[in-house]
Amino acid sequence: MNPPTSGCLAGLRVLDLSRVLAGPFCTQLLGDMGAEIIKVERPGSGDDTRQWGPPWFHGESAYFLSCNRNKKSLTLNLKSAQGRELIKKLAAQSDILVENFKTGEMAKLGLDYASLQPLNPGLIYCAITGYGQNGPYAERPGYDFIIQAQGGIMSITGEAEGEPCKVGVAIADVMAGMYAANAILGGLAHRHKTGAGQFIDIALLDSQVSWLINVAMNYLVSGQAPRRYGNAHPNLAPYQAFATADGQIAIGVGNDEQFRRLCLHLDLAEMAQDPKFANNAQRLQHREAMTARLQNRLREKSTEEWLDILLAAQIPVSAINSIPQILQDPQVLARDMVRTIQHP
Repeated sequence: MNPPTSGCLAGLRVLDLSRVLAGPFCTQLLGDMGAEIIKVERPGSGDDTRQWGPPWFHGESAYFLSCNRNKKSLTLNLKSAQGRELIKKLAAQSDILVENFKTGEMAKLGLDYASLQPLNPGLIYCAITGYGQNGPYAERPGYDFIIQAQGGIMSITGEAEGEPCKVGVAIADVMAGMYAANAILGGLAHRHKTGAGQFIDIALLDSQVSWLINVAMNYLVSGQAPRRYGNAHPNLAPYQAFATADGQIAIGVGNDEQFRRLCLHLDLAEMAQDPKFANNAQRLQHREAMTARLQNRLREKSTEEWLDILLAAQIPVSAINSIPQILQDPQVLARDMVRTIQHP
């Protein structure tokens, strides 16, 4: 897909030696902001995700297309001396290099930061790996599913009495790519001040652990291992999915005033006055009783009826959309989230 010609990163060149998702997602974000992305792929097969189909679009997998827009592409054999020399020439003319080879592989090829930095002192070099450049797991390969299992997110995802579940998208890869793009922008700011490039070490496991956020802090504060709550929330109530007369609805109450309004518009005014539900801490303590009363009432009307009532009352609420539904949603379309573009 054609690279952009404008944007806040226009004029910057990114040498993209990454494949699969975390690295390509990072460089795609940089391309969206205007950077020129030169994606280097293996001769013959290219990025692994080119084969991750169906579905296909004119021979290219939807997976590949999801994280490789706004890029130029070429193939180089990094195992050949000629290929490595070409990478060095490109690195000398680039602002940013992103790679996600296993720890130590780029050093063996003479393409690590220590080898390239003398050729381009301002180079920002971002290495994305499963476990980082040091530590006892540094040489292990890392895929998103393995990192989700190892990093704790599966232990808190799924029904309370069910089995641990992964998130429905490769969220460990995506978040590592987000952290990488953010760190690269920090590297650009550093270079603007000093003229010097930087080496950035991004690990999928680090990223996964860091976005455990409040759940990790809950454990560090309380010493109690977090558990699965299904669609409920460990720190807020009610904040979950409920069955309606014809489907399901998601309701998120973030403060006591919202709970009071929810009760009033569900015709459960007595719940708003009940001391067992007076504040969030009390509602968490009496979660099961509260949930049962709300659930009984919500089953009496359709999802659409409750949406009309609760949205009018400024209660955070939504139907549980399918992917086709959200990609046709008027808000998503108004924000230009789904676009038709020319593919060369």
